[in-house]
Amino acid sequence: MPSGRARSDAVAQALTFDRRPTVSSADATLLLEVTPSVRAVFEAADAGDFARAARHTNALLRSTGARPQLNESADGTWHLHFHGPDDRFGPGWAAGLAAGLTMALGVDEIGRLGVCAADRCDRVYVDTSRNGGRQFCSTRCQNRMKAAAHRARRAGSGRSE
Repeated sequence: MPSGRARSDAVAQALTFDRRPTVSSADATLLLEVTPSVRAVFEAADAGDFARAARHTNALLRSTGARPQLNESADGTWHLHFHGPDDRFGPGWAAGLAAGLTMALGVDEIGRLGVCAADRCDRVYVDTSRNGGRQFCSTRCQNRMKAAAHRARRAGSGRSE
């Protein structure tokens, strides 16, 4: 596990979408502390144990102090956001994770939370596919597993590559 600035940079990289956020050491530590609880929700959902997923999510809501708030955008529209007990980056992200999982459970999308089925991958995902049949966190993991299965079939048939 990295420490100091390397830890903060690793957390920032994991949260990168359009732009890379600045993550303090305290925020990185807080987000890393909440990660096992978030993963527990994904694991319970992936196993079909929705009651356990709900218990974990309720505990996350309590521990992060998630509270709804309407924020106005530059164009004058209002958007629902969830914040922690203060508006710092780490508490905000932790509360947002808890609230997002709550919304997935509350609108019957819990079956869309999954754990990557690829060997040696520890990632989780939200299945946004049309049919809800996703099993892998990425195309890379899916292709790696398909190639391994193909090699195993070829080896089993006695044919060479």
